[in-house]
Amino acid sequence: MKKKEGSFKSYIHFKTRQNVFKRFLIVLFITIVYAIFAMWHYGLKDGILVSFLTWSSFVLCTPIADAGFLLDFPVRILTKIRMIYSEIFVWGVAISLNITTLIINPEIYNTNFLLTLFKTILTHPFPYWIIIFLSAAGTFLSIYFGDELLDVLSHDQREKHKKHKNKHRLIIFLFIIAAIILLYFYLLNSLHVRF
Repeated sequence: MKKKEGSFKSYIHFKTRQNVFKRFLIVLFITIVYAIFAMWHYGLKDGILVSFLTWSSFVLCTPIADAGFLLDFPVRILTKIRMIYSEIFVWGVAISLNITTLIINPEIYNTNFLLTLFKTILTHPFPYWIIIFLSAAGTFLSIYFGDELLDVLSHDQREKHKKHKNKHRLIIFLFIIAAIILLYFYLLNSLHVRF
């Protein structure tokens, strides 16, 4: 039996929705702690920008939708708009933020290793954009599953997940392999080792 979103209580009573809500709270907590640390370490202005750029790096460079989920989940609860549509908006925001920052303040990417690596990925389409393309495939498939979690009352009813979970696992596996190879390539390049 499928059921559309109901009251906030449905996120406490139904196992599938409990899992989504717990995941949201964990990701929100980690994001808030990181933002506070970044603002303390880099100052208010740069800390906020570093926090948003870090968020955008997780949006664009991980094959699961946790960073985008920070916006997708509340939008789904408040407006009933499917998360797959709000994730398209999230990707647009992340891409726009990075284009603007690369033009106006590219030095901010040098504040930590993650952002330095992220800048390398953004500014070298080949071969690093492979990570972004694999991340997009994995992210939108995981959001597709996330929408289903909110549509059903138990895990037994998750037909989309059953049908496509092997595709998602394959994308994540390919992402890991590509990330390892590209990080190795980046490391050798940064050490000026040529092959």
